[in-house]
Amino acid sequence: MYLTSLPDHSNPDFDQDLHFRRFKVQNVVFNTVSSYSFCDDHVGCLSFKTILKGEEWYGINKRKLAIRPGQFLILNDEQNYSCKIDTMDKVRGLSVFFQKDFAAQVFQDTLKSEVGLLDNPFYRNNEQPEFFQTLNDIDPELQLQLATLISGLENNDYDDGAEEQLFFLLRYLIRTLKSDTEKIAGVSAIKPSSKIEIYRRLCIAKDFLHSTFMEKPDLKLLGSIACLSVPQLIRQFKSVFKVTPHQYLIQIKLKQAVDLLKNTDKPIHEITWSCGFENVSAFCRAFKSAYGFQPLMFRKTQA
Repeated sequence: MYLTSLPDHSNPDFDQDLHFRRFKVQNVVFNTVSSYSFCDDHVGCLSFKTILKGEEWYGINKRKLAIRPGQFLILNDEQNYSCKIDTMDKVRGLSVFFQKDFAAQVFQDTLKSEVGLLDNPFYRNNEQPEFFQTLNDIDPELQLQLATLISGLENNDYDDGAEEQLFFLLRYLIRTLKSDTEKIAGVSAIKPSSKIEIYRRLCIAKDFLHSTFMEKPDLKLLGSIACLSVPQLIRQFKSVFKVTPHQYLIQIKLKQAVDLLKNTDKPIHEITWSCGFENVSAFCRAFKSAYGFQPLMFRKTQA
């Protein structure tokens, strides 16, 4: 099923049971443009979420995280969550809900064709794998997959071509899980269960940095949210993500600045503020160090 508008949960005539029952019998794809939308509590099937323009906030396991362009989130089957678009600006989002039997068949086929999954601790007895519900970057391969899916849906609605694209999307998600498994190996701990738990906590810290980068989160707060001491946070974060939390935060800010320089005509002082830098000088130094150009010169090279 292909839908181009989000349901209005506040409408007295909205049939919540009918709406959510759809996800149990078929794949559902939302390709929507909306503002001021919310769902306070939803128990969903396995789903893929991304934002093409703007931002959307999700509540998962008592934590909040924002999805912005260039990122995606996987939610596991039977996961309780909330979602909210709290702006008058138009937000374009893409959500894919995978029908359980369809997903199970794809995962079973993938398990048989990729021997490496046999040793994956998150895949047992042909059940759906348990994904890490954390923000991931969209790489060029996934970007192409999503563009193909959206183009097909807009031109042909939901047909066999769209179903084939969902097959490839599920296989891509398995690769995401395998990548997480490789990162877990970088955690400094003896027990496998400890490695997994520490990695989950590091992902919470990483997602918090992405979601609140404009608010200048400090290490003490970050450690508290991730339930890690500051020394442990710094050491384990560097081991897994190859940079310290502070360095990772700077990378997030600079990526946001690149997007604004490419896609808007905002002056440098506004970009400085919106990306969470203390002043223009600090922003320009960090930008040149990372990209070899001053921000204005970088903008000219993109024209």
